[in-house]
Amino acid sequence: MTDNLYPGNFQMHSSPIIYLDNEAATLALGEQLATMLHPGLTIFFYGELGAGKTTLIRGILRGLGYHGKVKSPTYNLVEIYELSGLYLYHFDFYRFNDPLEWEEAGFREYFNRESICLVEWPEKAAEFLQTADLKIRINYSGTKRTAELKAETEAGKQCLSLWQEQVSE
Repeated sequence: MTDNLYPGNFQMHSSPIIYLDNEAATLALGEQLATMLHPGLTIFFYGELGAGKTTLIRGILRGLGYHGKVKSPTYNLVEIYELSGLYLYHFDFYRFNDPLEWEEAGFREYFNRESICLVEWPEKAAEFLQTADLKIRINYSGTKRTAELKAETEAGKQCLSLWQEQVSE
C-alpha cells in the first residue's frame, strides 16, 4: 500500500484489511465496530464518492441502537445523533473548498471527550482537525470493496485491538 492513498503522512503498515462482498457486509462491519466505540473518539473515513463511507457509518449507528434514517450530511455538514446520552456527530466535508471553512463553521467544540466524531472527507479540513484515533479507508472496484483500519493514537490502538479480539472469537 502506498502513501498516496491517504493525505499527509498516513501509511498503512499492519492494518487489518476486511473484504466486503456487499452492502450487508459493510453494515455488519459497522455494527461490529460500534461495540468498541466510546466517548472521546474521532474516526476519519476515506474513499471515493460511492465507496460506502456513509453505509459503514449507518452500520455503526445501527450497532449503537439507532434505527432511524441515516443520511450523508453533505449539505448540512453535520448530523447529530443522541443515543442514551452519547452524542455522535457525523461530519461530511466533501463540499469544503478551503480548510478554513471548518474553523469558520465552529465545529471545534464538537470534538471533545464526551462525544464521538465520525468524519467523511477529513482531508478537506486539513490541519484544522485533531488527530484521528482511527482512520478507515474504503476501496472499491465494481461491487467489491475492502476496508482498511489504522489506529493513530493509543485509544485507537485499544479499540482496534478489542475489535480484532471480537472478530477472532
